[in-house]
Amino acid sequence: MKNDKIYAKMLSCYTIARVTDALAKALELREDQKSICIFTANLDDFIYIAGDDTTKKADVELVYVKSMWAGGGNATSLLQGEGIGILAGPDIAQVRAAAEALRDFENSHILYGTSCNEDDSICYLTYCISSVGSYFSKAFNIPLGASLSWNGAPPVESVFATDAALKASNAKLVLFMGPPTETNWGAALLTGTQADCVTANAAWGRAVQQVADQHICI
Repeated sequence: MKNDKIYAKMLSCYTIARVTDALAKALELREDQKSICIFTANLDDFIYIAGDDTTKKADVELVYVKSMWAGGGNATSLLQGEGIGILAGPDIAQVRAAAEALRDFENSHILYGTSCNEDDSICYLTYCISSVGSYFSKAFNIPLGASLSWNGAPPVESVFATDAALKASNAKLVLFMGPPTETNWGAALLTGTQADCVTANAAWGRAVQQVADQHICI
């Protein structure tokens, strides 16, 4: 139904205490990265956001992250979900701490999509990261601890909402993922003060809802 929350849910999570040399090479791990945690979720946003968050809670790095083709609603196996991530650390204790941090993030219910109509066929997801971890800092060349506005929506909605978010806030565009992404959505990541990012998120949501309410506007 309209305004329903669609919560991020971890579908699988497995740790390996010591990876083989062959797998470590394939994953391009450093010599000090001996243990890994593999996880999937119903929303690929969780893989990126929760994965980055764990880098602030344990001595790990998000070394592998991929979104699944066509989105979680078209998954071809039970635990596939919408994305997969791999965290790597120096030992199993740090990796298990990271896995617990993933579960804590899931249970906090702070990450969710929002439905724009009665049958949930148009949704969006916005999230303000008050302080980015090592993954986002390196991936987007922004300072460790900077704020990030994360936004995703279906194709037309995402383009319209990106423009709206930029006009409504002083946040700067870090990355525009034009539709279609692997999940057939579009996304925009913006950075600025935490207040800027919150404003951008709110504007994004309003813009997506506008398109959902009025499909054609000439």
